[in-house]
Amino acid sequence: MAAAIKALNAKIRSNPYTDYICSTHFWGPASNFGIPLAAVMDTQKDPEIISGTMTLALCGYSATFMRYAMAVTPVNYLLFGCHFVNFGAQATQAYRYLNYWNFGGKELREKANQEASHIADQAKAAANKVESKAKEVANKVTSS
Repeated sequence: MAAAIKALNAKIRSNPYTDYICSTHFWGPASNFGIPLAAVMDTQKDPEIISGTMTLALCGYSATFMRYAMAVTPVNYLLFGCHFVNFGAQATQAYRYLNYWNFGGKELREKANQEASHIADQAKAAANKVESKAKEVANKVTSS
């Protein structure tokens, strides 16, 4: 059995493509791509739930491992790409965090919500007015 496994391993390692697919240079970044995918998806969520400290930590982590990906031999471009995407997504999250909590984004949102509520109340009042007029006209038509 050990000889069969050794022969299979030798066959895999003799082809450069299968050797790469079976290496940690491929599977490490491939499994790590869940982090940047989640970060990109989080850019669509409410900025109120962004953690500034975690975003800063993930920016540092991605910057460090982008450098590491270029320092190892052979250079791991897949790992670099993974951390490049993550760094970009985390930088976007950092901008959204700062805009919301430090640069007036929260106040603008509250103002917009108040204006939307006011407009909705006006629309309800107008709809009620139209409904009462329609009932009035319907009563006139049916009484005559």
